[in-house]
Amino acid sequence: LINFNSPKLPITTVIKNEKNVCQITFSPNITQQAKITTSGILGDFVVRYDVQRDMGIGDIQVLNGHFVHYFAPKDLPAVPKNVVFVIDTSASMLGTKIRQTKDALFTILRDLRPGDNFNFVSFSNKIKVWQPNGLVPVTPLNIRDAKKFIYMLMPTGGTNIDGAIRTGSSLLREYLSGPDSSPNSVSLIIFLTDGRPTVGEIQSAAILGNTRSAVQEKFCIFTIGIGNDVDYRLLERMALENCGMMRRINEEADASAMLKGFYNEIGTPLLSDIRINYTENSVQYVTQNLFTNYFNGSEIVIAGKLINESAESLHVQVTASNNDKSIILETDVPLRRRRIDTEKHVKVATAAMAAGVKALGSDATQKLGVALGSVAEDFVERVWGFLSIKEGLRSRLRSQTSKEREDHTQQAANLSMTYHFFTPVTNMVVEKPEVLADGTMAPAPTITPEAGEDASPANELPDDTDDRKPQTPDGKLVNQALSLTDGDPHFVVEFPLSKLTVCFNINGEPGHILGLVSDHKYSGVTVNGKLIGAPAPPGSHKQQRTYFSTITIVVDKPKRAYIEVTPKKVILDGRDRIVLPCHSTVSVDSGVLSVAIVGKSNVTVTVGGNISFVILLHQYKNPAPYQRDHLGFYISNSKGLSHSCHGLLGQFLHEEVGLAELPAQGDMKPSAVLKVKNRSVPVVQKSRRIYSGTQSVDCWFARNNAAKLIDGKYQDYLMSHMFDTGDWPHGTNRV
Repeated sequence: LINFNSPKLPITTVIKNEKNVCQITFSPNITQQAKITTSGILGDFVVRYDVQRDMGIGDIQVLNGHFVHYFAPKDLPAVPKNVVFVIDTSASMLGTKIRQTKDALFTILRDLRPGDNFNFVSFSNKIKVWQPNGLVPVTPLNIRDAKKFIYMLMPTGGTNIDGAIRTGSSLLREYLSGPDSSPNSVSLIIFLTDGRPTVGEIQSAAILGNTRSAVQEKFCIFTIGIGNDVDYRLLERMALENCGMMRRINEEADASAMLKGFYNEIGTPLLSDIRINYTENSVQYVTQNLFTNYFNGSEIVIAGKLINESAESLHVQVTASNNDKSIILETDVPLRRRRIDTEKHVKVATAAMAAGVKALGSDATQKLGVALGSVAEDFVERVWGFLSIKEGLRSRLRSQTSKEREDHTQQAANLSMTYHFFTPVTNMVVEKPEVLADGTMAPAPTITPEAGEDASPANELPDDTDDRKPQTPDGKLVNQALSLTDGDPHFVVEFPLSKLTVCFNINGEPGHILGLVSDHKYSGVTVNGKLIGAPAPPGSHKQQRTYFSTITIVVDKPKRAYIEVTPKKVILDGRDRIVLPCHSTVSVDSGVLSVAIVGKSNVTVTVGGNISFVILLHQYKNPAPYQRDHLGFYISNSKGLSHSCHGLLGQFLHEEVGLAELPAQGDMKPSAVLKVKNRSVPVVQKSRRIYSGTQSVDCWFARNNAAKLIDGKYQDYLMSHMFDTGDWPHGTNRV
């Protein structure tokens, strides 16, 4: 943690402060790191700084039709606060955690101000209240007694989160309804735990409901989780639903310092009920503009779009409460002058960044300088995107239905990819650079982040799935070669010249991603499928079954595009990013990829006119416990795939096989073997149902996860992520 005003900076920290740029470097060697911590590198590098601020409504920047408003008033009298500390004293807090918590609480007690009121609740199996009669004022005597209570806290027993939060809420609610409460004070609960609920109510939904009922929108809850065994989703929802925020403290972190820092952020309320309004019909898509509290040292940031970019001014009004006073601040902001000032600042910042990057000297850093310059030129719009994503993620967490959650997830994912933010609903894809013959690096492909939404479920082929064969949108049957995977997952491959059909099963694990087609180097096409698990139906010899829940097709030539298919929707990212529902019949051409959906039946994906895949949609109207919506995958046109194509299906597209019969030995019947690439594969004859069970095909079945039939082992086909285009690791075909 670096503070510019701190007389003692961390070792090896160097600060170079120029007119428009401040450069901070921190470069300890191994020995110096060991002196800081023996727990490895604790990856947070935090710089605290502030900027010069004008008084009044704050600072507004305008650029490219967007505005961002920074509001951070200073020199206001602190608002009295009413605070209840609810502290976990279960057995898991024993040792370092309780010691650091006590140390932080002693410091916090010293920082309480005259005019504040407070109380403590400790909880494990039992719940203890320091002052059962309610909150007490800050006096030397009360501070001394509180220190005794904290000193005597002894970890033991389980974790009754529900009982503790309701007890703390009751104390605060009763105080606020009594005669000693100030109507303009700020009230809050600070709740700390290191575990999950184990005593009393343990269901998260019930705990959240009980908390809302206990709080009654009268105060805010700020939650703190310590360590790795915390239900952080519960704590975050509890805070968000009750106008607070959540802080996560890692197992190896200095909990005492982080607790003090967290309290410093919320310990000095300056304003309450802050509302910021702008000229009606002048702005749109404005981010959050109503705030319960404003704390000293924080900042309120609002962004939006200007409806009329040529407007002369924007009227801004800020209303808030401070102690027993109502505050109204308003002014007309000259938009043209603010836009000119912002553009000037952007030029200065871009030049400063370019100079700093140039000093580093490599080609990669030069490209970084260009990228940073581009970010600076659009930074106001990116601030709007960033704030909108945060609001979407908060709304997603608070959502009460799956439809609400999906809508908020989609909105956040779209904005994340538009503005290139790495968020909980996107995945980062890292590709190893290709080294050319001359030793230089090949140009990196443009990679679009994957939406991190949970994949839709998947399972069996039976009675109430849609049983139509793959069709084009005009109703014609797809004339396709037999090379497919469907069901649990059953693979069927036809060898036309040999007049043989071979089948095999892959018994994967839920979450595994299988490489189905790998032709990245040549045609630029890769197909991967993600497995989902389901219990086996009654009478099955298996304990569980797996099915494909998601299929992705990535194309890298002539330019990068991808399509992601689940039983519910299709995401196409080519020229633009489009999300299509699977219940509608529609066709879309993105230039590189074209997709045709036959509603509730199948999705046909065509690449360059000579590669086509058909993905069957298996959906259940009334699913049994062992049934899941899932996908089937068929290669209907492989002309554009190279002879070097690989993958669980791709490796057989240009191969031929032979069938031989081994003579009977003793009492054993003659057995069949398949000759594949100079390997002998024992097979037995079976019948497989395809096209959602409407047709059967006779095939030669290879056991044991297709051992010897496929190149290498099943594990060689596991991909690291849905957009992995890694090449077949063996190079040549071998066992």
